[in-house]
Amino acid sequence: MKTLLDTLQGGTKYLEARGVEDARLNMEYLLAKVLQCERMDLYLDFDRPLVEAELVPLRELLRDRGERQPLQHLLGEVEFHGRRFRSDGRGLIPRPETEELVGIMIARFALGEQPATVVDVGCGSGVIGLSLGLEWQGSTVTLIDISADALALASENAQRHTMDCGKLIFVEGDLISGVPGPFDLVIANLPYVSTGEIAGLEAELSHDPRLALDGGEKGIEIIERLISQLPGKIAPGGLLALEFGEGQGDSLSRMLSVSGFNDCDLVKDMAGIERFILAKA
Repeated sequence: MKTLLDTLQGGTKYLEARGVEDARLNMEYLLAKVLQCERMDLYLDFDRPLVEAELVPLRELLRDRGERQPLQHLLGEVEFHGRRFRSDGRGLIPRPETEELVGIMIARFALGEQPATVVDVGCGSGVIGLSLGLEWQGSTVTLIDISADALALASENAQRHTMDCGKLIFVEGDLISGVPGPFDLVIANLPYVSTGEIAGLEAELSHDPRLALDGGEKGIEIIERLISQLPGKIAPGGLLALEFGEGQGDSLSRMLSVSGFNDCDLVKDMAGIERFILAKA
């Protein structure tokens, strides 16, 4: 009978052979899901024998991960800024860079007055807007997405964290044009991959909605459309916070300057790549 450690090592090799990055970590998460424990608990029970009733679902998960289905979809959740949110094919799997953007926002308003009105444009699973709403419980947060499926996922995530739904507004719409402002903070992680680059993305990204990835021929067309809709949507002195792709910052900064925004700051992510733009109205 295989022990937990035997199974962990064997599964890690299986995933490595199929090109899965961080194969050991992936295998630990899959084991923890099947055994209904925390990942670190595995280290306290390496000699435990696994029975067939545990191995059968594990093999299925292992096969699916080897076929490059995203780990987050197999687990059914993703950790984001210290909280767990539901994750499935209805919304983009949030990236570490997006988590950084939320951290930047929380730090920026830590010593001052929190924004009373926040809008998360293209909210997807809702992790940005809901994370800020959980931190700033006095704020009204509007979550907008063109996808009804994504909005349903965001609503489920709100219910998961028993948020005060009186301070949450869900809107199905195309960017911000149909939503009355102004807002103190407009924040967005919109599609920024160019259409031509979609086919070359890693296999796991094929399970994300294309609508959440494809930013058009240049990659920034959707972000540019949002910027064109912003007049009257941001309160005087309000803040715009955007995530964008590598090499796109200068073009977006010029467009914002022409649109009347001040203090357009390009901020680097943890990898040293310009990833965010913060601009005052």
